Amino acid sequence: MTQDSSEKLQKVLARAGAGSRRELERVIEQGRVRVNGRVAALGDRVGPDAKVSIDGRALGRHGVAGPERRVLLYHKPEGEVTARRDPERRPTVFQRLPKLRNGRWIAIGRLDINSSGLLLFTTDGELANRLMHPRYEQIRDYAVRIYGAVTQEMIGALTHGVTLDDGLARFDSVEALSSTEGVNDWYRVRLTEGRRREVRRLWESQGVTVSRLIRVRYGPVELPSGLRQGQHRYLNADEVAELARLVGLADSAGSAKRRQPRRRRRG
Repeated sequence: MTQDSSEKLQKVLARAGAGSRRELERVIEQGRVRVNGRVAALGDRVGPDAKVSIDGRALGRHGVAGPERRVLLYHKPEGEVTARRDPERRPTVFQRLPKLRNGRWIAIGRLDINSSGLLLFTTDGELANRLMHPRYEQIRDYAVRIYGAVTQEMIGALTHGVTLDDGLARFDSVEALSSTEGVNDWYRVRLTEGRRREVRRLWESQGVTVSRLIRVRYGPVELPSGLRQGQHRYLNADEVAELARLVGLADSAGSAKRRQPRRRRRG
């Protein structure tokens, strides 16, 4: 096999929906992956005919090529955690998602338990990895309700840059959505990165509190106005192809050439 026809093992596993790149690097380092019967090492490359298994289980029927690339939009309610399992047995976002025959849903980013709004999921771990990576600068828009008086000086500081405990952070834009000049006004803010609780921490640095936080956009995808909390819809083939194009992925997973499932909702 030639070098040109092979790919890095963790990339192949991510595309197959086995997990995120970071998770899979740990799995490979732990010796849990075999390629053609031998224990794999981080950095190994595999070709289209390779026999790959994790913990003794072979990849799904799509093998190295990976399953069909699907993307799901979910309207997350407050009170759900963005995790497959929660040690405190709180409800998780994955419990409401439709079951898959092949692969698994991988969350594109996170929302904390007290936040709601748009969450994207995909069967393609490489697509998830790129959409979350700062290199691709996918915008994230949030509607936030602020408890406390907000001044123009505060907004100037938030858009210029504030030093948090993990470095400098800033909003790309802050737009007032209400003009009551009270203590519970709404704002729409934009970021191009996804650090832990960054929106809340930025506002808190100015002495005010976020009393509601709703993600309304991720990349080119907007939260549909008619999609109620707890409901989901599949992105159509054109929407999936656009997401892949934005992060430099071709239609190798067949997103634009295969028919997406019909739109379904679950309450």
